[in-house]
Amino acid sequence: MDAGAVKMLQGRYCNSLTEYSRFVTREVHIGDVPMGGNNPIRIQSMTTTDTMDTIGTVEQSIRMIKAGCEYVRITAPSIKEAQNLAEIKKQLRARGYTTPLVADIHFTPNAAEVAARIVEKVRVNPGNYADKKKFDQIDYTDAEYQAELERIYQKFSPLVKVCKEYGAAMRIGTNHGSLSDRIMSRYGDTPQGMVESAMEFMRICEMLNYYELVISMKSSNPQVMVQAYRLLVETMVAEGMNYPLHLGVTEAGDGEDGRIKSAVGIGTLLEDGLGDTVRVSLTEEPEAEAPVAIALVERYTKRKAESKKQKVNDDEKLSAFGLQLSAHHNPYAYKKRDTYEANAFIGGHMVPRVVVDLSHANLKDPAVLNDAGYIYSPLLDKYQMGEQSVDFVYLADALPSFTFPGNLKQLYNYPTWQKLADKTNCHPVFGLQEYIEAEDKTSALNLVRIKSSDIESDEFGSIPLDKSLVFVLETDELHGMADQRTFFFKMEELGLEVPVIIKRAYEFQSQDSGLKTQDLQLYASTDLGALLIDGFGDGIWIDAPGIETKVITSTAFGILQATRSRISKTEYISCPSCGRTLFDLMITTQMIRSRTSHLKGLKIGIMGCIVNGPGEMADADYGYVGSGTDKVTLYRGKEAVKKNISSANALDELIGIIKEDGNWLEPA
Repeated sequence: MDAGAVKMLQGRYCNSLTEYSRFVTREVHIGDVPMGGNNPIRIQSMTTTDTMDTIGTVEQSIRMIKAGCEYVRITAPSIKEAQNLAEIKKQLRARGYTTPLVADIHFTPNAAEVAARIVEKVRVNPGNYADKKKFDQIDYTDAEYQAELERIYQKFSPLVKVCKEYGAAMRIGTNHGSLSDRIMSRYGDTPQGMVESAMEFMRICEMLNYYELVISMKSSNPQVMVQAYRLLVETMVAEGMNYPLHLGVTEAGDGEDGRIKSAVGIGTLLEDGLGDTVRVSLTEEPEAEAPVAIALVERYTKRKAESKKQKVNDDEKLSAFGLQLSAHHNPYAYKKRDTYEANAFIGGHMVPRVVVDLSHANLKDPAVLNDAGYIYSPLLDKYQMGEQSVDFVYLADALPSFTFPGNLKQLYNYPTWQKLADKTNCHPVFGLQEYIEAEDKTSALNLVRIKSSDIESDEFGSIPLDKSLVFVLETDELHGMADQRTFFFKMEELGLEVPVIIKRAYEFQSQDSGLKTQDLQLYASTDLGALLIDGFGDGIWIDAPGIETKVITSTAFGILQATRSRISKTEYISCPSCGRTLFDLMITTQMIRSRTSHLKGLKIGIMGCIVNGPGEMADADYGYVGSGTDKVTLYRGKEAVKKNISSANALDELIGIIKEDGNWLEPA
């Protein structure tokens, strides 16, 4: 890495906080599809077939390639699977497919050394390649720790030498849930521990003059994942490294939850120009993962082209905002921005609020609120709230002809609000100048639309400040997240504690409702999640004409759940399946979800095999892990409480454990 790039990035984790600027990494050669440098962000996924099923693996690989995968990863848990990669590769090449293959290795160095002679890339996990994970807390002296590093060198260096000899690349992939006991003893279960786990292996590679490396920092918690990648970049730069980054959120789950959680983690890093390859891990068929990854990445391909057209000299901005960032915000640890509590409803220690726009809905029918989380019963003439009931509805200038539930606040444009005879639970939305000039305000909540650039204006300086004021932060910038983040930096610099609702508007051209829904989930999760994950935002407002209100509502609460900002449902940490999986993950996940989805706030890990659990579900309250054919081991946290029980009874047994702990509620 050149000295100028090191100097520019020193103490920071990305090129720019104000403009889209991709962090340029070292080019790594992976077959005929190089990664990093000025190459496109690559797409990949992983097979779910048994690696010994050669035909099945070849057929699935072809489906993945046709779906857009530029690399195909295949598990090799032992030497026999590693050896069979040669036959899989032979058959793929015979059918005209030259896509690079990646061997996924966990506990078996000898399998890695076999695979490196066959495929274009191997993936190793530092947490279990040379170390052990027994959940033991051991105190190491400095001398003992150094002795362990020397042991790792002896165990790992043969693979490095094989990769050099055969021209194979390597991914050093740290997983949050499988940090070794040695790393845990010194660094704890932290992003720093994740980074150091990888750096130990990276330093060995460099000692041996091997540089064909790709690095990942995966976690099922997007917040931890983002912090770890940021810290990795800063650490690499400090040591003169700039290896390509493989982005992914482990065990993201399926459907809406999997897409939202993946977009929060991956999208946040892509926004800052980080990432050279993406794998979206869904509990679905692997060919379903590639289109999601492509949709995430395409945004930045377009943005890079647009950024070139409107390129500005960013060095001065980078320097100024780097100082602001270090002075007012720590990107490596979560802290919610300090705000006052407005009307005991928004800001302060309150969870972020959700706004939806019903201004174009049928405001003559109370059932219109069903999609906003308020289920109307005509028989009882009452509303039933759920865990995903919105907090504000924006009605603009439209007036409903029915009575709203008492805990749902209505927002009106200021002129319409002025004319309301009954202003109970009704609040005005102002433009900036309108608010400054208005004499008729409420003592409860006054919402003011604002853009980041307004903070530099004379009008902003004359805003009357009191604790009824809430900003609605909008943007029409191409790199909208950075534009809105700039506003928060400036607010912190000025010491202003006004609560802020982050508003993003989307228009989708596609006529396919499924694609529009997915794009909304991915884009909003990226744009809003990237701010929430850093503690910015006291509310979110997704404006998406043409998208059903129930989809917008569900997406908003899903983003808050994924960022750990507001918990409204059960969280499932489920792996994406692979050749090691010991049961049908998709069916099992749906079965568990069908009986536990009402347990708000509970985290349940569903893992196909012992490789992914208990390590990868270390963040879960309970775990359901495949331990053999038709056998399941159940976990309470990290402790196995029932081993090798029949899969036919496992869910009932899991529910029994939850009941024993007093965490069970009967479904409504």
